[in-house]
Amino acid sequence: MRLLDLLERRLLIVTGKGGVGKTTLTAALAHAFSTEGTRVLCAEITLDEGAPSALGAALGAWVSGDEPVPVSPTLHAVRLLPSTGHHRFLQDTLPLKVLADAAMRSQGLKRFLSAAPGFPDMGIMYRMLDLMRRERSPGVPEFELCIVDAPATGHALALAQIPEFLSRVIPRGPIGRVAREGVRVLTDPQQTGCVIVTLPETLPVSEAMELARGMEKHRLPVAAMVMNRVPANPFSAEERDAVTALLAGPTPMLGSREMLRIDRAQAAAKLLAQQAKVETMQIPELSASTPAQLIAALAARLKSDELMPRVA
Repeated sequence: MRLLDLLERRLLIVTGKGGVGKTTLTAALAHAFSTEGTRVLCAEITLDEGAPSALGAALGAWVSGDEPVPVSPTLHAVRLLPSTGHHRFLQDTLPLKVLADAAMRSQGLKRFLSAAPGFPDMGIMYRMLDLMRRERSPGVPEFELCIVDAPATGHALALAQIPEFLSRVIPRGPIGRVAREGVRVLTDPQQTGCVIVTLPETLPVSEAMELARGMEKHRLPVAAMVMNRVPANPFSAEERDAVTALLAGPTPMLGSREMLRIDRAQAAAKLLAQQAKVETMQIPELSASTPAQLIAALAARLKSDELMPRVA
């Protein structure tokens, strides 16, 4: 089974702790799906409009502003900004577009929308839904797949909680309607899947499992858990026994630290396989001279007909 086949959805949210490689995996997934002919929108959640785009750098594209930019004929990239979502929401709910434009020029309203609990995440959610609704022609979506790079663990959970929160606090009117739509999309496993990325160490695996439990609590479907940067184990069981005996001698030997790293990775993989309720897969360490080459190599791996290495 390929990871691509496992992740066939309308919306993928790639999440995990910082430093696990989720932006690189997001970019590689976008390239892999798009080169198979799927029209992909690759999105980056950001609260700071002036911050550099890590996803744009990974994709080799200048991603700025609030509209999708083309990376290739079948791949676009965009930043999900709360302010853009708020603006689009006002445009859709107020009778005249000019009223929405005037409202968004109000500094007081901007401060309220950026500070009120839940409203920044509501803006991100609305912008995401807005882009998913775009059509090339009646009944044909502009983007067949949206892949979202969530910048931190908390954002994935926040996206799950905000629709529920808003539907309780404001059950009627346009905000209630948006909240209900958000709940339908985010909790539907046929439309949405989360990919939790972790590293081959015990602590990151424990944190990933905690995140998975939080998502389950808020009905956000987890499609797969991916262990990234897994070191290769070149030894058979017999070879490993021989190496272990050799390393046990009194003379320090080169390679002993790498053997310990392989052992830790195998222990972490076993822990993940025992505790995860969904498919778990490994991505091996890949060497490349540039980020673009790394993403290309990873995309090729994701597209391979060979079974992705599973955590056993």
